[in-house]
Amino acid sequence: QVQLVESGGGLVQPGGSLRLSCAASGSIFGFYAMGWYRQAPGKQRELVAQITSGGSTNYADSVKGRFSISRDNAKNTVYLQMNNLKPEDTAVYYCAAQSVGSGTYRYWGQGTQVTVSS
Repeated sequence: QVQLVESGGGLVQPGGSLRLSCAASGSIFGFYAMGWYRQAPGKQRELVAQITSGGSTNYADSVKGRFSISRDNAKNTVYLQMNNLKPEDTAVYYCAAQSVGSGTYRYWGQGTQVTVSS
């Protein structure tokens, strides 16, 4: 059993910031990668940020320069710092974990709602 629990979502005005947290039941360093997905109503689920066990990161073009993914291995927690939020960032944000060699995100959290509105 691997559990991922997201927190930190909420309502924020355009230009504001939020930090999402993803607490894992086990060592996140044992995964190949941890990622943040989002899904807005009527839209496809989208990978917005990823961090590998080696520390490399990747971001969707739409969030580059605004979002930053990080991890704290001692706390088994992954973070997504979201700055300069835009209304189009409104979505349910999901934390996910990818096992070594699997090639896909296998484990998922329940999601946390982020709403950007004035």
